Amino acid sequence: MASDKLTVEDLLSFPALQLSVKAGSSGLGRSVSWAHASELADPTPWLLGAEVIMTTGLAVPRTAAGQRAYLERLDDAGVSALALSAQLHMPPLHDAFFRAAEERGFPVLEVPLAVPFIAVSQEVAASVQEDARHRLGAQLQVFGSLRWLVAEDLDTPTLLRRLERLSGYDVYLCTPQGRPLLPGVPVPEPGVLPASVDAPPTVPGGFVLPVPAPGGPAGFLVAYEREGAQPAGLAVVQHIATVAALRVAMVRNERETLRREGAETLAELLQEVLDPEAARRRLARHAIEGDTVLIVVRQSTDEALLRCLQDHPHLLLTWGTDRYVLGAPQLAVEIGELPDVAAGMSRPFLPGAALRVAQREALWAVSKAAESGRSVVRYGDDSLGRWLPDDPAVLTALVEHVLGEVLRYDAAHDSQLLVSVRTWMERDRRTETAAAALHIHPNTLAYRLRRFGTLTDRDMASTGALAEVWLAIQAAGALGLTD
Repeated sequence: MASDKLTVEDLLSFPALQLSVKAGSSGLGRSVSWAHASELADPTPWLLGAEVIMTTGLAVPRTAAGQRAYLERLDDAGVSALALSAQLHMPPLHDAFFRAAEERGFPVLEVPLAVPFIAVSQEVAASVQEDARHRLGAQLQVFGSLRWLVAEDLDTPTLLRRLERLSGYDVYLCTPQGRPLLPGVPVPEPGVLPASVDAPPTVPGGFVLPVPAPGGPAGFLVAYEREGAQPAGLAVVQHIATVAALRVAMVRNERETLRREGAETLAELLQEVLDPEAARRRLARHAIEGDTVLIVVRQSTDEALLRCLQDHPHLLLTWGTDRYVLGAPQLAVEIGELPDVAAGMSRPFLPGAALRVAQREALWAVSKAAESGRSVVRYGDDSLGRWLPDDPAVLTALVEHVLGEVLRYDAAHDSQLLVSVRTWMERDRRTETAAAALHIHPNTLAYRLRRFGTLTDRDMASTGALAEVWLAIQAAGALGLTD
C-alpha cells in the first residue's frame, strides 16, 4: 500500500478481487476501514464511516431520482465506496446515478460474479490489521489520560493537545448552543452540530459525539482527521468524549466551589466583617482587581444571569429578591443585555473598600431602573442622586424627619400614600396623569395628597415643602425603603 491507510485505490490493486471502477474515480483516495454487505435501502444509521458497502442490487432503487438519493445518502454518511455485484439483482442504472457519483467523487465499483463478497471483506480485514493494532494502542493511551488529570494537574488545553496527538484528530468542543464548553478549547462550526444526540456519529472527515452529563449532554465533541496523521477511529474519539465529560464535571465543580466562596465573601463584605487586606486577598483569588462596582439585579432569572456572568470574574450573592454582583464596571453592559432586567450600579471603588456606600448607591440606582423601565442605571447619571449624602445615618434621619409618619401609616393601613405622592411628583404634579398611572380616580389621588400633607405637616403647594419631600423620597429609595 502507498500509505499506512487502506484506500479504495489499494483495493483495485488486489488481483484476487478483480474490482473495476464504474464511476467516481476522483475519490479513489478515500480511506477504507471495513467492507460490509447490505441490502437495506438506508443502512446509514448503522454505519461509522469509511466502509465499502457491497450490494447485489436488492437495495438499489429502480428510479433515477431514487438511485441518486441512495448514493447521496451513502456519501453523506462517510461511506468510502459502493461495490455492485455484476448481474444478479441489479436494476438498470440511470445516468443520474453515475453523474452524482462523478460530481461527488464517490467511487462506484463492480464486483465480478465469481468473486464472493466475503473475499472482499477478508482482504480488507487483513489489510487493516496493523491499523487495528494502532487503534487499540491509542485507546489504551487515551484511557491512560485519566491518570494525567489526577497526577499532572494539566490544564484543559494541554490535556486536549495531548489527546489530539494520540488520536490523530483535531478536537473541538461546544455547548448544545455552540458556545465554548471548556476554557481554551476551540468551538466547531455550528453547521456540523447534530439536531439530536441520537444522530449518527459520522460526519465528513470525522465524528460528532455528545459529551455526557447528568440530565442530558453538556455539549458536543467534534473530531476531524488531521492531515498527515493516522486517525485512531470512533472508539478513541468516544474515550476522548468521556475524558471531556470528566473535565467538564471538574470545571463545574470548581466553578460551583468558587461561586459559593464568592457568595460568602460578598456577604461578609456587605456586613463589613472583613478587614480591607483580607478582602483584597479574597477578591484576588477571584481575579477581581482594579476598578470594581457593586450591581444590584432585579427581574432576571438566575439561569440567564449565571450564563451572562460565567466568562467574567465576579462574586454573586442572592439577598432576598435581589442578586448582588461584584466585579468590573463592564459587567453592567453584559447584564444590561438580559431581557426585562432592572439593574443598578454603584460608582467604581477599589477592591477591599467598605461596601456600605456602594450598596446604598446600587440600591438607589436599581429602584430608578425599575421605575423608569431602563435596563441599567448607574449611580451618578442623574442630576439629583449625586447630591445625596453618602452617610446612611444622615439619609435615615432625613427620611424619618419628613416621611416617618407616612411610612408607619402605610404599614399599618396597607395604604399607598408614599407611592401615590412619588408618582404624582415624578409626573410633574399632573393629577390626572398620575392617577391614570396609579389606576385610581383623580379624586382618590387628591385625597391621598391631602392625607400625606396632614401626616407630614407640610403644605404640598409650597416649593420648599416639595423640595424637602422630594429629597426625602429619594433618600428612602437609596435606603431601599420604597418599591
